[in-house]
Amino acid sequence: MNKKSEGYEYADYYKGYVSLVPEGDIIQVLTDQMKETVGIVSILNDEQLAYRYATGKWSVKEVLGHITDTERIMSYRLLSIARGETSSLPGYDENAYVEEAGFDDLPVRDLLEHFVAVRLATIQLIKSLSKKALERKGTANGHPVTTRALMMIIAGHEIHHRNIIIERYLSKN
Repeated sequence: MNKKSEGYEYADYYKGYVSLVPEGDIIQVLTDQMKETVGIVSILNDEQLAYRYATGKWSVKEVLGHITDTERIMSYRLLSIARGETSSLPGYDENAYVEEAGFDDLPVRDLLEHFVAVRLATIQLIKSLSKKALERKGTANGHPVTTRALMMIIAGHEIHHRNIIIERYLSKN
């Protein structure tokens, strides 16, 4: 669980996410990330949580909800492939999910609790996987992907969006 996944293990779209993940134990990386994200978001006021850096962009609450939704989907893919699923797993429309979710109407405390619950479930899932399960390959959204790559995608996706929160929301707000 300490080695980064290779480019052949995931679609090119995920390369940027995977490149953001530091070397080391993925369980520790995911645990540390969870604490960092909660620390950043939990100190924001209502104005900062509602801020959008451009027309059509998500609020911080929506970004946090998107991170959580995506992790839940990627964890499902991880579970499915680890258990030997041979059917292609579907993609999803992230914008439609955010639009439908109503994240801006939820208290940030609830969004953070949801994020933490999903992250802890992801960590427990990863801890439970055998070496054989960690090496499996499946198909998601029409592209081959390994369980190892999915762990890195989950971590990198969060880093990507946390960086956006810091750079585009907090530095201007």
